[in-house]
Amino acid sequence: MRIEFTKMHGLGNDFAVFDAPGAAPFDGPLVRRLADRHTGIGFDQALVLERPRRADTAVFYRIFNADGVEVEQCGNGARCIAALLAARGLARAGAVTMDSPAGLIRARTLEDGLVSVDMGPVRFDPRALPFESPFDSQAEAERYPLEVAGGSVEIGAVSIGNPHAVLIVQSVDTADVGRLGPAIERHERFPRRVNAGFMQIVDRSHIRLRVHERGAGETLACGTGACAAVAVGRRWGELDREVHVGVRGGELRVNWNGPGENIWLTGPAQVSFAGHVEV
Repeated sequence: MRIEFTKMHGLGNDFAVFDAPGAAPFDGPLVRRLADRHTGIGFDQALVLERPRRADTAVFYRIFNADGVEVEQCGNGARCIAALLAARGLARAGAVTMDSPAGLIRARTLEDGLVSVDMGPVRFDPRALPFESPFDSQAEAERYPLEVAGGSVEIGAVSIGNPHAVLIVQSVDTADVGRLGPAIERHERFPRRVNAGFMQIVDRSHIRLRVHERGAGETLACGTGACAAVAVGRRWGELDREVHVGVRGGELRVNWNGPGENIWLTGPAQVSFAGHVEV
């Protein structure tokens, strides 16, 4: 079976976007084979476009991490899909609504080549991640102690449609992402694993960020990770409503007015090449 794909990236966080209008044959072994950067296409995540399940949306998309596990949401991936749909003439006045396992995603393509996506509500309830709080009765808290890799760190736990643990570091350049990232990802308190974000606060409107993504390892940019870091930083009183997020691949922008409001992610989305694969 031949399936068309478009290779895209958002600041180096790269995707293979597959057109699968019928019964998608995607499973873990196939995704892992295609994700291999030596013998396959190579990507951080596979994005599978299916027929819309709602009349008010342009597409339903699924997300698979490079390890073959299907997940709930992907911020940079949503931006890439929105840019692709706009290029195909499926956006009205630059706006498009998409459907995903985490719910509806609204997107806008901007004149300067950037794409903004409404990533929905920010949820700090541990059950939303899920996260087993160390406090009684799954109590929600601003900060949680986490015993990991032979030491203790303090994290904020938040869902942006997918689970994130965020910790503050003095410098992302020296942060022990390679050791702590995988340990936090697979910590027993996160039964579905978690994305681990390492945030350096530069000032109230600028942060630097590295993210060890669940099932993909450290990536050059993580959209939901940027949203999670800003949400936690704002909850801790450290950040303003608009924050520029420096990642290894460039810069993202996150806007969040606070509790009860949806969080927006803005950044570039680019096509690398198109092709097809036999599966």
